Amino acid sequence: MATFDVRFLGCKVSHLDAQDVRARLLAEGHKERADGDVAIVNSCCVTHEALSKSRQAAARAARTHRRVYVTGCAANLGGAALDGLPDNVVVVRRRSEDAPAAVAADVGALGCVNEAARLERVRAFVKIQDGCSFSCNFCVIPLVRGGTRSRTADAVLREIRRRVEQGHSEIVLTGINLGCFRDRDAGYTLARLVREAGETPGLARLRLSSIEINHVDRELVAALRESPTVARHLHVPLQSGDDGVLRAMGRRYTVATYLRRLEQLTDFNLTADVIVGFPTEDERAFAHTLRVVREARLTKLHVFPYSPRPGTKTAGEDPVPADEKRERSVRLREQSRVACLEHWRSKLGRDDVVLVDRPGRGYGDDYSPWLVCGEVGELVRVRAAAVTDDGILAA
Repeated sequence: MATFDVRFLGCKVSHLDAQDVRARLLAEGHKERADGDVAIVNSCCVTHEALSKSRQAAARAARTHRRVYVTGCAANLGGAALDGLPDNVVVVRRRSEDAPAAVAADVGALGCVNEAARLERVRAFVKIQDGCSFSCNFCVIPLVRGGTRSRTADAVLREIRRRVEQGHSEIVLTGINLGCFRDRDAGYTLARLVREAGETPGLARLRLSSIEINHVDRELVAALRESPTVARHLHVPLQSGDDGVLRAMGRRYTVATYLRRLEQLTDFNLTADVIVGFPTEDERAFAHTLRVVREARLTKLHVFPYSPRPGTKTAGEDPVPADEKRERSVRLREQSRVACLEHWRSKLGRDDVVLVDRPGRGYGDDYSPWLVCGEVGELVRVRAAAVTDDGILAA
């Protein structure tokens, strides 16, 4: 029997991929322990900083563990991305669905003893799709994860039922390009999956992790509105509020399309990703982004300074100085902070149901943060009494 621990860098999908390796090792009789013999580092390479942190995490783990397995996006980047790591680091260059078996085979199987390992987090993330076939000019994800592919609807719905039975009251459907989910043999689109997942007995709340604006169509919006367990929150990447920059990025929508499609969701809390300092972004284009963020009623923004990625069409382009990227990032994050506070203040005197996901904190239906009392994992009904920089204070 080996002892192991797992850590991840990057997005929710990376967390799920790490959990898949964890579940496979537990299923084959190994024991999870912080000071284990083996470490699994599920890596990220979406920016230069993310790749650097992945290398650092692997190097640190190599000093305290007998063997380290690096899985995930950075492992599949190729080139010299992970060269020079210590000899006890094994880079697992496999697709996400193949990595757990590859790691388990190398560690050594003991026989299936724990087939239904519970996820560590309060809310359960269920991956329904992986990969992306829409190669934006700046994005390395299609290169390291491959083209879009979906799980069967039956497999997804069975996992959701299992997670709810394990005590997860909130399920988050996640993937690299969620709207590309299809189970053609069984006749499922994302909208149909949302409707049926939302009817799972015992499920209190269903979320989508992120959705591209092109997939926010009438069918999906109807499913979101008509399923009582669906949370009133959507994360819809914007990337830029300037049409010229969007074209240069290879995005497949215009600002007008983005704004028009979000008009169907005026009662949803809307959040987004934005890239600043893209090669064709000047001050005028950035001002357009600030304006569109306001018009779209976006609250929380994930702001990413542009970082050229190897193998992409813009890999050799990075003309915007680093200090300008930092200054734009500060301005955009401040606008996001103000928008969040305004949204939270609109809730004063109103009730919500909060899932407590750590001591003293949790998230409401629309993913607004609350400062609450309650047991971790508990759903508590609260009323908004005040607003702080950290979230909404319950009465």
